[in-house]
Amino acid sequence: MITDDTGLIHGGFTFSLADFAAMLAVNHPNVVLGGANVNFLKPVVEGDIIIAEAQVVNPKEKKLVVKVNVKKDDESVFSGEFFCYTPKYHVLKRES
Repeated sequence: MITDDTGLIHGGFTFSLADFAAMLAVNHPNVVLGGANVNFLKPVVEGDIIIAEAQVVNPKEKKLVVKVNVKKDDESVFSGEFFCYTPKYHVLKRES
């Protein structure tokens, strides 16, 4: 399920890496993803090593915008903006 019969990696795995990088950039225990605007720029195939870099561009706002770039070698294969929120309480816990 990770690849098709040609070795092409399903885009969801690249998106998942980018999402995880965005969550790490926010670095808050209650961070949640509210939405994303992304572009798949080049294919990723089995055996490729991809690295995601993320940066919060507006750290003092309520809705955080995180820019993420995923590269293979020095070439961008994915880019996006992730819209994150940091609620006071975890989304699965009631207020205390």
